[in-house]
Amino acid sequence: MITIGMNYHVIPGKEGQFENAFEAVTNVLSKAAGHDASRLYRDCKEPNKYLIISQWSDEAAYRAFVTSEAFRNVTNWGASEILMGRPSHQVY
Repeated sequence: MITIGMNYHVIPGKEGQFENAFEAVTNVLSKAAGHDASRLYRDCKEPNKYLIISQWSDEAAYRAFVTSEAFRNVTNWGASEILMGRPSHQVY
């Protein structure tokens, strides 16, 4: 199993939209091969910064999802509408 940390800096005022999008993405993730769980965390000192921790069976399953069209569509929308910059991902 691997854990992925995904850091997001959201445009102020769009936090609710980001959280709603996370809920929609978790519905897609629940059907993704190799995905075990994902949790969303919010920085208490900077409430427009978020961390998503995802657990996957292996790195290949995670890579297959992040190269999928579904993920690409969500990230393109997020980049143009919700995020202040490119998110950073870390494999643990």
